Amino acid sequence: MTAAPPAPRLALRPYISVLAGRFQLMLQYRAAAFAGFITQCWFGVLRILIFAAFYAGGAVVAPMSLHNAVTYTWLGQGFLAFVPTGADPDVAEMVRSGAVAYERLRPVDTYGWWYARAVAWSVARVLPRAALLFSFAGVLIPLLGFGKWSLGLPPTPMATALFAASAAAMVLLSATVTVAINVVLVTTLDDRGPSVLAGAFIYFFSGMVLPLAFFPDNVRPWLRAQPFAGIVDIPYSIYFGGISGWGAASAIGLQLFWVATLALVGRWGLERAMRRLQVQGG
Repeated sequence: MTAAPPAPRLALRPYISVLAGRFQLMLQYRAAAFAGFITQCWFGVLRILIFAAFYAGGAVVAPMSLHNAVTYTWLGQGFLAFVPTGADPDVAEMVRSGAVAYERLRPVDTYGWWYARAVAWSVARVLPRAALLFSFAGVLIPLLGFGKWSLGLPPTPMATALFAASAAAMVLLSATVTVAINVVLVTTLDDRGPSVLAGAFIYFFSGMVLPLAFFPDNVRPWLRAQPFAGIVDIPYSIYFGGISGWGAASAIGLQLFWVATLALVGRWGLERAMRRLQVQGG
């Protein structure tokens, strides 16, 4: 007789446990969350001043209104931790110490284990900072009479629903990219090079440095088709209506396509790296 396969709930329990555990652990860093909020407000104001100078300089054909650019900026600062600028720090430490070899002994799927950790790590860092920043940019600034520089609301209920779907895909895509960086780190056994290169590359091509709408028309479709656009530019553009209707639905489908594609490639790469992993020491 063959043993019956484990029930889905039991099979998922280890991943749910690590997600919940790391989420609760990361929420304990309240001082870091407040410091991040202050820092992100500061850089948000600087970026908004740059946009204000650009529009005041006579930008006749601007790809988005000033208020939408301000909204894009506040969203970028609120969700900044979803932009993967490097590997999971715990995985990086395991690579440095050689403890990554123990990951081969866990009776769980390593890719799923790391993916759950990556989701918890990003969401737990975003929630407190985003709550503080959106209260400041969306509530306090308008109350002080500076509505022009505040975080705007989605123009329609449909835009709100589409943004919610795109934001969920953004979280999944962010975690997928983080695990992909982890895989490169384990393959190269270098905890610095992959993170530095990936951070700069993703920060630029996601639209975090400059909204992709400001790029030339002939390259913009290609930029929005690459995976990193789904972490910043696509969800934020959907938020204020820059991408709407079937275009927004197609963009969300593209986000999910990259989640599935990068997950398949990442799982294959991790299995290959773990089979060839060698740890020296004594």
